[in-house]
This record gives sequence, structure tokens and C-alpha cells, in this order.
Amino acid sequence: MKYKELAKIGEKVSAVGLGCMGMSAAYGTADDTESVATLEYALDLGINFWDTADIYGNEANEELIAKVLVPNRNKIFIATKFGFRLRICQDIKVNT
Repeated sequence: MKYKELAKIGEKVSAVGLGCMGMSAAYGTADDTESVATLEYALDLGINFWDTADIYGNEANEELIAKVLVPNRNKIFIATKFGFRLRICQDIKVNT
């Protein structure tokens, strides 16, 4: 694995990151067991830069990642976004 050094703190972050949105939202039914296995495998491969957000699965993604993050906190770097708000659009019509 190639790493990029964070100059101000001297830590190394993997050049390849892991996007975690699909583990909790957007691509079908979530499978926490498979997702945790994927997170652990990514860490075994040296991928220590993970991306999440509070909106992914309505906070479920951050709760999922915590299962692997907590016991490995000194090994993982998290990129996140926050402050999103879900809006229900009254103008959307669905054909049934």
C-alpha cells in the first residue's frame, strides 16, 4: 500500500481510501456482517482512510464503522461530511 504523509502531524494515510456509503445506504439492503468483514479486510490491506457521513443510512453508516473503528482507533483516519438535511419534496409524483 502506498501512503501519503500528513506533514503537520507526521501520520501516514493510505493513498487508496474506502468509501463506506454503500454499506448502509444507496445500493440495496445493508449487510452489517459483510460490511464489517470488508472494513476489517481493508484494514488488513493497509487501507486506513475511510469516508463516511451522517446522512449515509441516517447515521447507520457511522454506527457500523464504529464496530471496527473503536478497537482500532489509532490505525484509522476518517473523512466525513455533516450537517445534511433530508427534505421531502411535495411535488414528486409516483406512478403506481
